[in-house]
Amino acid sequence: MRQFLIAFFLLLSVPAWAETRDPVNHFFQPGFGDLQADLQEARKQGKKGIFLFFEMDNCPWCERMKTTILNQSEVQDDYRAKFLLFSIDVNGDTALTDFQGNATTEKAFALGLRVRATPVLLFFDLDGKLMARHTGPVKDKAEFLLLGRYVAEGAYAAGPFIKYKQGK
Repeated sequence: MRQFLIAFFLLLSVPAWAETRDPVNHFFQPGFGDLQADLQEARKQGKKGIFLFFEMDNCPWCERMKTTILNQSEVQDDYRAKFLLFSIDVNGDTALTDFQGNATTEKAFALGLRVRATPVLLFFDLDGKLMARHTGPVKDKAEFLLLGRYVAEGAYAAGPFIKYKQGK
């Protein structure tokens, strides 16, 4: 009984910020398959740009990010307020129209952007120009939120993320 009460009180003490939600439904957004159209939608919604999460099946780092960071409600709400958010399968054959209006596939698009490892996190401005690139998983929720802030505030223009992070 004592163990039950301890577990019950621990559950009650979990802060609201620890709420988790499925990243497929609450982080990533359904796209048009047309990044030019997505840019127009991002402008219409007043976003800072488009965030692309390049992943592949059986990538342990991608899975870790989805189950420990992208599933956090605070992360989902923060990123959705700033960016349109899409997942790209680096091995995918799904048709895609790139930022320049060229027909391609997810796999060819990833190769064109030199995505060779996963995850790769790319942020594009409202003109489809690359603002920031992060290769590999982020350490934790705080670092991912800081990365989003770095891009949204335009700090990427002043220097690399690592220097920005050191100053915080």
